[in-house]
Amino acid sequence: MSASDSEAWRGFDRVRLDREYDARGTVDDIWPILARYRRLTDEAKAALPCETGVPYGPSEPERLDIYRVPGADRPVPVFVFVHGGYWRLLDAADSGFMAPLITAEGVMVVTVNYALLPNVELAETVRQCRAALAWVHANIARYGGDPARIHVGGNSAGGHLGAMLAADSWQDGSGLPRDAVRSATLISGLYDLEPLRHCHVNEWARLTAESAAANSPLRRLPRPDLPVLLSYAPSDTGEFKRQTALYRAALECQGNPTGFVEVPGRNHFDIILGMTCRDDPLTRGILRLIRGSG
Repeated sequence: MSASDSEAWRGFDRVRLDREYDARGTVDDIWPILARYRRLTDEAKAALPCETGVPYGPSEPERLDIYRVPGADRPVPVFVFVHGGYWRLLDAADSGFMAPLITAEGVMVVTVNYALLPNVELAETVRQCRAALAWVHANIARYGGDPARIHVGGNSAGGHLGAMLAADSWQDGSGLPRDAVRSATLISGLYDLEPLRHCHVNEWARLTAESAAANSPLRRLPRPDLPVLLSYAPSDTGEFKRQTALYRAALECQGNPTGFVEVPGRNHFDIILGMTCRDDPLTRGILRLIRGSG
């Protein structure tokens, strides 16, 4: 181990830091869980009125899937979900599994696709997700959604991207109002990217000190009145939990209405599958947040 590796970041050596940011290492095998994402999403597409592959930008990855509320006769709230995968895996086609339950509760679901690392820089992924939100705000009324009631959510890397959508002030020049996002649900997210520069994640993230700072939600907090719901899996590593606690403390310090949902028995990857179950605490928390935030 080199001298630089022996203290990679704030007392963590490289081996420990790699372990703390190895989400896959918290489960025996991620692939059956990811396969379930796709299977349940395929079932949702077969069961619901939906439009898939809707472009929001010029490149192929810039597309989204829209799951409508069956029989809705008035504009409905919109839940915009951003998938995880450490910014380098998965697709909108893996992300609509919650649509049958959420739409049955009168909420439209939009799943966002984006270009994966290392094909683009993280700043471009953030830009694409923000462009997707701007597209939803400008166009979702044509599909039966209410642009005044857009709620964002995401898990893992999607939790990071959801937090960047919820951040304040970037909307200037985008055509979006400052309050375009009415609430955010962020699950096992990453809010301070600096430690990732010092571990294996940077093999594909390619972060510099400047890009890590510019794309860290901890430095780009939401407007103070935005309600934020946070969660993580009991088996998440200490660093994922610490990041959530740090972000939550920053939100509470500036006065954001902030909640935390405990989800027993779930791991980093299957926690979001709880959104297929009406009695899951995460599902209940999301629906309560959407209904309470307009």
